[in-house]
Amino acid sequence: MPPSPNVSLYLYLLLINKGNFRPEMAMFVKKLYIGVGREVREGSFQIITTIIFCFSLAFFIVILSMFINDQFKKNSVYDDLYYPNYNAYSSSSSEYDNSSSADKWKYLIGPKDLWHSMTDEELLWKASMVPQISEYPYNRTPKVAFLFLSRGRLPLGPLWEMFFKGHENLFSIYLHTSPDFNSEPPQSSVFYKRRVPSKEVQWGKSTMIDAERRVIANALLDFSNERFILVSESCIPLFNFTTIYTYLINSNQSYLSTFDDPRPIGRGRYNKRMLPKITLSDWRKGSQWIEINRKLAVKIVSDVTLYPVFKNHCVPPCYMDEHYLPTLVNKICPELTSNRTITWTDWSGGGSHPRSFMRNDVSVGFLDHIRFGFNCSYNGGENISSICHLFARKFHSSTLQPLLNIAPKLFGFGS
Repeated sequence: MPPSPNVSLYLYLLLINKGNFRPEMAMFVKKLYIGVGREVREGSFQIITTIIFCFSLAFFIVILSMFINDQFKKNSVYDDLYYPNYNAYSSSSSEYDNSSSADKWKYLIGPKDLWHSMTDEELLWKASMVPQISEYPYNRTPKVAFLFLSRGRLPLGPLWEMFFKGHENLFSIYLHTSPDFNSEPPQSSVFYKRRVPSKEVQWGKSTMIDAERRVIANALLDFSNERFILVSESCIPLFNFTTIYTYLINSNQSYLSTFDDPRPIGRGRYNKRMLPKITLSDWRKGSQWIEINRKLAVKIVSDVTLYPVFKNHCVPPCYMDEHYLPTLVNKICPELTSNRTITWTDWSGGGSHPRSFMRNDVSVGFLDHIRFGFNCSYNGGENISSICHLFARKFHSSTLQPLLNIAPKLFGFGS
């Protein structure tokens, strides 16, 4: 016997309300119901039963496929958040079985493409994840991540190209630029497609810290990165890549200066509204240009306690880039830093900005003074080193040519 009028009407209305069928489909269902009734009245019961069974089965399959499709759409919204673009690493099972151990783990080590659609909140959350098993399941070669903060094209880019040449498996590059900068260098450049999703940065504002945390978080997505160095567009390396890589990878501490400055430009910037989360005894100052290990990098992107306090209460003449990270590290993990910077800057002139160096300032003697004119502790204890600074700033774009002329002999690279 045919389905009851109430059941048929329900099925008919359900199809209409789902909105997934054209009116022609709904009309077909209605005509089918009328035809079924006619066949029953004429006694063709066997045919009617078969039709009803087939229709019911088809209807069930349609409803099931609609449900699966809805669930797929819901899950796919979070593809960027949970599973970055690893398409480049997908392969057939036979290719996978024949690949090396490192290749098998590429889809977990880090994304090939740096561009993504995650929000800052999603990015920081994802970057804060830490494996609970300390041993890596593949032959890991630790890398140094160079995090460039630049408004656009790097004016000293050719010098850095010379610096990186021949060491492609030991470093990673991340560029945080002005969001309206979309120029790409040639495909042969080490900076090709190394930009990360960026936002506008204003000097002295919280957006500077946002940029720092954003670029650190992007670098943390690659589990091969072990050391992270913030580099400005006016920075230069003071030694060849091998020297700097060895110095950083073998270091047991990070290089982030944090000191108590009693002057108005130190303690004088403290705001009592930061209580109780930040006290005056917690307050520290230091250089923006830091070098950190992976453990400290995770702590920086994971902070949800002190950052909001700074954002609300550290406004000019308080500058977050001079106080936030030094205060954070001093408060939660002072043992992780050597309490010094490895990026040399000349503040002897006073004021809010360090000295900038022009073409005529560049000489072998000047650079050698920065490279070997200081003594410092390396890896704690009584280990004294004459190499204290690995990078220097601020060098104007006019210094590029004399630096390129000096680099092969002085730095030992590019010759």
